[in-house]
Amino acid sequence: RTEREREREREREREREREREREREREREQERERERERERERERERERERERERERESNIIVVVICCCCYNYY
Repeated sequence: RTEREREREREREREREREREREREREREQERERERERERERERERERERERERERESNIIVVVICCCCYNYY
């Protein structure tokens, strides 16, 4: 092969390598995005749990019964 052919082959190989690197970067970015989405979902779940806890606390009723007359307050 001539020097030009070898140079073109090397250039094609470099281009394939750059393309593989871009693909790896896209995959990493997708994984980061999935992780961010999982974190948002965990935060939403924590917020729902806090809301349920506030709801339970708001439903607490305290009743005091007098030991001598049995009236309740």
